Amino acid sequence: MSLLVFQLQAPLSAWGDSAVGEYRPSHDYPGISALVGLLGAALGLRREDEAAHATLRDAYGYAVGVQSSGTLLRDYHTAQVPSQASLKKRPHASRRDELAIPRHDLNTILSTRDYRQNAGFLVAIQASEGSPYPLEMLADALRKPRFVLYLGRKACPPGAPLHPQIIEADSADQAFDTYLERLTEAITKLNGTARSKSLELPPPVERIAWGQGIAVGLAPDLTVTRKDRPLRRKGWQFGDRSEHVALIRKEA
Repeated sequence: MSLLVFQLQAPLSAWGDSAVGEYRPSHDYPGISALVGLLGAALGLRREDEAAHATLRDAYGYAVGVQSSGTLLRDYHTAQVPSQASLKKRPHASRRDELAIPRHDLNTILSTRDYRQNAGFLVAIQASEGSPYPLEMLADALRKPRFVLYLGRKACPPGAPLHPQIIEADSADQAFDTYLERLTEAITKLNGTARSKSLELPPPVERIAWGQGIAVGLAPDLTVTRKDRPLRRKGWQFGDRSEHVALIRKEA
């Protein structure tokens, strides 16, 4: 079967977890809401187009290969925001427009935000029957995205090309191995040339997390409930889903 595989590498990333009050935590690897949002941005879907995002959520299966969860970075964050009353009947298409009001009408919001430093992941996507976008179209969109891509927050741009590849494999586990072999071979050939002298070889996958709709080829070591199934953009509503996690035990 065909699988689309690509990488997510960045100095900083943030994968939203359940947030209460002023604390904004990050999971240690991306969930389905982050992957759906990433694909939607690459395809040029508007955020308010909930039907299109629901199709991306339901018509494909997703698996995440964790190469490194990185280390935790905690940021004490302050931001100025106008009240809803101040914005009433005022055009505010940009952040600059929002702040173009008298200073005494601005409020300060305090929050603590978590990031992951130097984390790396592989993502595999399997299309179901009747999926609206062929995998080749998704790969092209990731190579030339319509909107700017970021890994969880706007302050987290990708640190390396996503390098999407269509791979024929029996499972996501197999596809990750093939992808890493190809990437390692390409980097080895490139290293020492005038174009690059210091590219690091990709690390192996330590564990794989997946939901329904994709063949992984491994038995789960753990099954958890994760609240990251996007339901409604307005109100930031998410539903529960079951996620399986398998630890990788392979000889070096």
